[in-house]
Amino acid sequence: MKCKICGHVFDESEKSSACQGCLIHNCNMIRCPNCGFEQLPESKTESKVVKFISTLFEHSDKKN
Repeated sequence: MKCKICGHVFDESEKSSACQGCLIHNCNMIRCPNCGFEQLPESKTESKVVKFISTLFEHSDKKN
């Protein structure tokens, strides 16, 4: 998973506990272990799209 704020890539098993101090407690939010931003888990489709777009940018960077 990639944090939408700081860009840190982490496995969902590395997530920080997002439910401390929260009233909802079972919202499935994942907290970035680097910056603490809370986000919903990536869907498989979103993950595939992000990987595809990332590879496009990597290829364009190598050409320059």
